Amino acid sequence: MEPSHKDAETAAAAAAVAAVAAADRGTSSSSGVVVQVREKKGPLRAAIPYMPFPVAVICLFLNTFVPGLGTFVSAFTVLCGARTDLPDRHVCCVFWLNIAAALIQMLTAIVMVGWIMSIFWGMDMVILAISQGYKEQGIPQQL
Repeated sequence: MEPSHKDAETAAAAAAVAAVAAADRGTSSSSGVVVQVREKKGPLRAAIPYMPFPVAVICLFLNTFVPGLGTFVSAFTVLCGARTDLPDRHVCCVFWLNIAAALIQMLTAIVMVGWIMSIFWGMDMVILAISQGYKEQGIPQQL
């Protein structure tokens, strides 16, 4: 009689539990392995500017109550020299990417998608502002 697919899954799950238990006891054979994860950002997400913290909070506030307005305001910070994760793109291209994101948020706010996207966009602005502050002060970041 051949083992079924469920038996194989059960055996794999049991092996995983045993490995975790062994790791808890400190008998792991893979000690010293470091795994680094990097987030791959799309062009719209990478176009969010690194702004000063107060400006980012204002943009979050605007995005919360008028979807896309904070993103629209943040587009102009790019023209004022705010850095983005798109260093190889021209400033005008990044500006228009932010304007496009603002328009998407405004147009889809009717079905709540744009409003939710707008709030998350504002939260990303604040997170980027905090991470920029940590980098400027030389503090290791643990977000």
